[in-house]
Amino acid sequence: MAPRASRVAVLFNAADRSNVLVLEQLQESAPTLGLTLQLLEVRGPGEFEGAFGAMTRQRADVMFGAASVLTFAHATVLVDHAAKRRIPAMWGHRQFVDAGGLMSYAVNFYDQIRQTAIYVDKILKGAKPADLPVEQPTKFELVINLKTAKALGLTIPPSVLGRADEVIQ
Repeated sequence: MAPRASRVAVLFNAADRSNVLVLEQLQESAPTLGLTLQLLEVRGPGEFEGAFGAMTRQRADVMFGAASVLTFAHATVLVDHAAKRRIPAMWGHRQFVDAGGLMSYAVNFYDQIRQTAIYVDKILKGAKPADLPVEQPTKFELVINLKTAKALGLTIPPSVLGRADEVIQ
């Protein structure tokens, strides 16, 4: 999507353990990919403007917004901040793309909920939780918003569009 990007702003909430785990993975992978991360921690909506201001001042090429309870609750505001600054943003859940964000590649939460229901059913029928295997998500979705891409002046390569699970017109 942005092949010359090297500076990635990462918007995250350190109070959310899942964001900390995602951040650790990003920090491990970034050097191998030739990327420099700009870490922007937010703990509440009052910190969004400052984080996006820092992102602009430090000239981030692109951004990644980690999904959390905080960011879900303010998805539209965050997407608007990214659009206002014309920064291509990848988000940690499709809800952000539905709100006008550029793209997401994330777990299909509905499949996770379905799997949880299967586990609950097994437990209610007498299975011991300790005997059930630990499972990891198997369904991830790439969702792309073409309207947002056009507004940012980005051309989505056909190879990426062909891999998308959903393309929002």
